[in-house]
Parts: sequence; C-alpha cells; structure tokens
Amino acid sequence: MAFADTFKALSDPVRREILQLLKSGKMSAGEIGSHFNMTGATVSYHLKILKKADLIWETKVKNYVYYELNTSVVEELLLWLKDLKGE
Repeated sequence: MAFADTFKALSDPVRREILQLLKSGKMSAGEIGSHFNMTGATVSYHLKILKKADLIWETKVKNYVYYELNTSVVEELLLWLKDLKGE
C-alpha cells in the first residue's frame, strides 16, 4: 500500500464523504454525484484519486461503472496505525 496516496485521498472531505456513501454498497458515479453540488468531471476527479489509493474498486456493467469500498486497504491502514500507537 502506498501510504502517501492513501493519506492524500483521505485528506479531502469530499472524498471522505464518498467513502461514507459507499459503506452502503455499490453506487454509480451519477448516484455518487447526486449527493454533491459539483460537476461530473469533479466527481470523476475525486473517484480517480480514491481508485489510485485503492480505497475503492470499479466494476463495469454494460454502460455503467459502479464503485465500491475496498475495506482491505482501510484494515491495513488501521493495523499500521495500531502498531504505530504500540498496542
């Protein structure tokens, strides 16, 4: 895991909110974008950063792309933080 990419992705409140939305399950970019007052291009930019950090996965189904949370990266980050804390 590239911690730099992960922390960069998590540093933005919009991206953290996207991750919160994806806790419920798969969503299309349009469904994600409907929760924000921003252009589709801006939503795509945030999704690109999250994908680069492996925090989300994308699945293509016909003409749609669905995004879902990659919890394994979150678990790895939590283990690293726990180790850093010394527990």
